[in-house]
Amino acid sequence: MSRAQTTSDPMKVRVGIGAGPSRDDPAAATLELVDGCEARGIDSVWFPDRIAAPAIEPLVAMGWAVARTSSLKVGSGVIVLPGRNPAVVAAQLASLAALAPKRILPVFGLRPATAAERTAYPVAGPRAAVFEEALTVVRRLLTEESVTFHGSFFTLDDAVVAPRPARPLDLWLGGLVPAALRRVGRLADGWLASFVTPAEAGEARRTIAAAADEAGREVEDDHYGTNLLVLPPETSAQDADRARASFAHRRPEIDPDELLVDGWDAARAQVQRFVDEGITKFVVRPAVAPASWPGFLDEFAEHLVPLES
Repeated sequence: MSRAQTTSDPMKVRVGIGAGPSRDDPAAATLELVDGCEARGIDSVWFPDRIAAPAIEPLVAMGWAVARTSSLKVGSGVIVLPGRNPAVVAAQLASLAALAPKRILPVFGLRPATAAERTAYPVAGPRAAVFEEALTVVRRLLTEESVTFHGSFFTLDDAVVAPRPARPLDLWLGGLVPAALRRVGRLADGWLASFVTPAEAGEARRTIAAAADEAGREVEDDHYGTNLLVLPPETSAQDADRARASFAHRRPEIDPDELLVDGWDAARAQVQRFVDEGITKFVVRPAVAPASWPGFLDEFAEHLVPLES
């Protein structure tokens, strides 16, 4: 029996939508996606950091989305932090949280998804070390009245971010390799995975919890999540094959069908497998451009939203 099943207070399952490939231009697709999620009462919408792809920059998209809606939560999936000024990122997040309290869900990552994008994020030292120092700067600026910090890569003297969030923002991280998982346990408030099987996610959860315990801290039981890539039922065989080839390139050691969910019934079953491993937060993305966002959202609301608890 999983840790999720043994707790006396069941963890909250939440299912949001991630911006993905679209048949429309990114601006039109973002408008349709955000309005569609709000109209259907969907929990959250998530924006990737894809500087070299047709996509709206995540912090811009988050700000635009919360200005347009009243209840929708917005997240980043994920913001590449090394290569960005962490003080500016903290100020941006603080402003968003002031304008839309309890609706801002930042997730950070170490590096861009594709090698072609990595030159857009130059760093002044080893990427992992820069990442950890930058994350420390962001957290301190979001929680302390004034910050003086002299690190290896960043220097602040009496730095202030205002207005600071009345309630501290949870800072989540991505990553799958052991060093990344231990970093989540040491420094973060949650974990959002990508391209993982349920069994891998369960093992990663245990690694994170052990690292947190060793560091004298805790990652809350329901702060473990994953992206879920779904092939819409109308997907052509050619598009499905391209999606599988992309997954095989990303994780060549795993059968793509273990990572790619084909249809909504399979998506429901996969969500349950993750829940059995203690993973309760989901960002569902179309693996290929859906025929239409409204149709995809209607099917999502019918088949996956009822799984929330």
